[in-house]
Amino acid sequence: MKNISKNITYKEATHSFTAKRFDIENIPDKEQLYNMMAIAEKIFQPLRRWVKGPIKINSFFRSDSLNKALGGASGSQHRKGMAIDIDDIYGRKTNKQMFDWIKANLNFDQLIWEFGDEKNPSWLHVSYINEDKNRNRVLIAEKEYGKTVYKIIK
Repeated sequence: MKNISKNITYKEATHSFTAKRFDIENIPDKEQLYNMMAIAEKIFQPLRRWVKGPIKINSFFRSDSLNKALGGASGSQHRKGMAIDIDDIYGRKTNKQMFDWIKANLNFDQLIWEFGDEKNPSWLHVSYINEDKNRNRVLIAEKEYGKTVYKIIK
């Protein structure tokens, strides 16, 4: 299989320790693969150019079975290949800096500040549908009474 984009391999986009552990097939169909290429082109690659280096992908495509095993939302955009979770582990930019840059410069569907604290999220979730349907919705994920809640920031 070819790469998803210049800096995302197919293997990286479909990799999951959970899938391996539970022998779950995590293979996108043509539509999901198309969506993955779109978010890579419109979100990941511009961000990577700005960061000027690698960005860790925590989670990208999730098959229905994998999403269920992970306890993901039934409507998760990861299932459609439309969402990517990223994290700065290389020290080029903080997650907050990437969050602020995406918010100010890219057309996205959802951008989620995932946990962390008021200074820096633990990771970012970004989704992309298409130029016309993106909502540019900004949220923060927090734990309340042991459950994850999403609050709209913008």
